[in-house]
Amino acid sequence: MDVLWTYCFFALACFCGSVFGDANKCEEVRKVFLLRQIGPSQLLPQSPRTGSDLQVCTSKNLTCCTKKMEERYQLAAKRDIQNLLQMSSSSLKFLISRNVAAFQEIFEQLMKQAENHTVSVLKESFGNMADHSMEPVQELFTDIGLYLLGSEVSVDDMVQRFFDSLFPFVYNDLIHPGLSDTSPAYAECVRGARRDVRPFGQAPHILIDQISRSGTAGKLLLQALHLGIEVINTTDHLQLSRECRRALLKMHYCPHCQGLTESKPCMGYCLNVMRGCLASLAEIDVHWRDFVRSLEGLSSRMHGPQDLEQVLLGVHTLLHDAIGNALRNGPRITTQLHRVCGSVDRRLQSVSAAKEPLPLKSSPKGDALAQRRKDFLSGLRLFRTYYGGLADQLCVSDLSRSEGTSCWNGTNTVHSYTLRVVGSGIKAQSSNPEVKVKEADPVVSQIIDKLKHINQLLQGKSIPKLGTLDQIETGSGDLEGRYSGDCDDEDGCGGSGGDEVKRKVSRVSKLSPDVSRDHDPHHGPHHHPPSAKESSSPALTWAIWVLLLPCLHTLLAL
Repeated sequence: MDVLWTYCFFALACFCGSVFGDANKCEEVRKVFLLRQIGPSQLLPQSPRTGSDLQVCTSKNLTCCTKKMEERYQLAAKRDIQNLLQMSSSSLKFLISRNVAAFQEIFEQLMKQAENHTVSVLKESFGNMADHSMEPVQELFTDIGLYLLGSEVSVDDMVQRFFDSLFPFVYNDLIHPGLSDTSPAYAECVRGARRDVRPFGQAPHILIDQISRSGTAGKLLLQALHLGIEVINTTDHLQLSRECRRALLKMHYCPHCQGLTESKPCMGYCLNVMRGCLASLAEIDVHWRDFVRSLEGLSSRMHGPQDLEQVLLGVHTLLHDAIGNALRNGPRITTQLHRVCGSVDRRLQSVSAAKEPLPLKSSPKGDALAQRRKDFLSGLRLFRTYYGGLADQLCVSDLSRSEGTSCWNGTNTVHSYTLRVVGSGIKAQSSNPEVKVKEADPVVSQIIDKLKHINQLLQGKSIPKLGTLDQIETGSGDLEGRYSGDCDDEDGCGGSGGDEVKRKVSRVSKLSPDVSRDHDPHHGPHHHPPSAKESSSPALTWAIWVLLLPCLHTLLAL
């Protein structure tokens, strides 16, 4: 009899310990649920339950979760991973954004420095003519600045227009300084005859070529950096598929339902989930690497005629030589203009003949742009493998627990994840045991098209069939909806989940009360009240249940 009572008390202690242990676990779940602001406290059960209504976090054990909690957990898992994506890209995004601003500032400073030095040189060499031609000079550098910043300005038009405007001042103030008060019609005729008379020799064509080459390179550099920011913004706000959202829920928060609030996924499990969710981003890898290499190639070509800094700071030299050429060819120019525009009265006949321009002082030297490019590319090289290793980096740095320690495998806490770990990219996901990947995200596919386009442009190639970058539109809401998969409860649709989920719920609901109260095998042995078949007599069975009644009463009170 003593043995009988000892067994009864032992069974009672084990059972009551089991109940109160689960209750304590649920209290911890409540604390974490509220601390992370996942949802209101009303969603949590007062005590462990069977969880037959759960869709993803199903378990044979009692659970601390409700269906509403599961929906909130799924939203939290999605939010968590998007926050991690944004945090992981923050350094790269800052690097590019900072240098976009720096390059634009350098361009503006170059414009102002080149304009000021050109005006200064013209004043020293040509006196009043420089004062009269101030407006065309300012307009030229304004147009160059607009061109560099992306305006659809024709370099040929801007340069030809500048020399057209400059010629009347050179003719009136330098070649024939005795002319004054000429009629607007005569000045316009001189302006219009410039391209036939060609007073400035090859200077207009040289300037067009230099600005086109160096300006195109500078413009393309800014365009590429803006696209780099667009790529990061697109991937930071990746639209997760329904399969991925459910897998993230299972990995991040399903252990909470079992009271395992401090559990972390096994490394292999995390890799499978994240490589599946970020499979589309891994497809960017080869094009992003090419993007970095193409920017390096562009930078290496930005010297000589393609060195924007040297071209802009050398405009004054070109203009000085162009005006000198006009002065040396004054008689020929005058004869041609008389034939085209006729003669004009001279009111100041005593003015001396034009003189050769003064020799140039040393040109300003600049390497700010080249040094900025060098520093930027040095930093960018560190991120050339960013997209290829993103999923792995998130698991290693933030999400998982290394193998050999207790970790979550999607169902239980174990010491090692035993399923196959797949590679990165869309094709590798065909055998992913955790996430089913049907296709690449169409929005990511479009950003890849833009990267292909800019890479060809950076390499000096043209692909007219794709048009401009602006014509390769980013994804719309419709595309996002198609990729997101079937409507799910967290989308506000209700009643979704498919036959597979219904079968899981059905199986859970049919479990016996004894099985539904089992503990996780990794948190202690199973303890069942002995059945009538297992007892030695009806009296023993009756005695055990009498002793268990207070515990059951306490459980219901919780």
